[in-house]
Amino acid sequence: MLRLTAGRVGSLVARRATVALTTSSARMASHGHEVSEAVDMSKPMYWDRREIPLPDKRYKDILTPADKSLKEKEKGPWGQLSNEEKLALYRFSFCQTYPEMNQSSSEWKTVVAGVLYCIGLTGLVIIWQTAYVSPPAPRTFDAEWQAKQVKRMLDMRVSPIEGFAAQWDYEKGQWK
Repeated sequence: MLRLTAGRVGSLVARRATVALTTSSARMASHGHEVSEAVDMSKPMYWDRREIPLPDKRYKDILTPADKSLKEKEKGPWGQLSNEEKLALYRFSFCQTYPEMNQSSSEWKTVVAGVLYCIGLTGLVIIWQTAYVSPPAPRTFDAEWQAKQVKRMLDMRVSPIEGFAAQWDYEKGQWK
């Protein structure tokens, strides 16, 4: 138990010494640019999420005098409050309602536009490569060459039992 406490004290002292020696201005000067502050995730935070209906803290922490008077009015009967006042009280705790959170965004349009842009750019690169980079098609791709190759294979009687030549009728000179 004593070792655990001594370890915690040592850790606390080391952290405080590190913070004292490395201020944000010193860090900014050493790197030549601004340093963003780290977010302490152990503190309560606010966010609008459907999965977590009650955030850790209220949306509005600092209240104006008008807001404070409305909060005092909240302690009385709610039947005397108008709809606008009830909505304002709701907005103190939450930024968005469930229908506002569930409302679809237009982000899909941006994603589709980005995908189509990439596909179009890829198509242009392929067209450019076929025109300027790729060699011309070999002569064996020509229809005339392939017809001569088929005639040569038939003359040589390639695979006469089950293959190519088996499909040719040599007496009639046509395909079976």
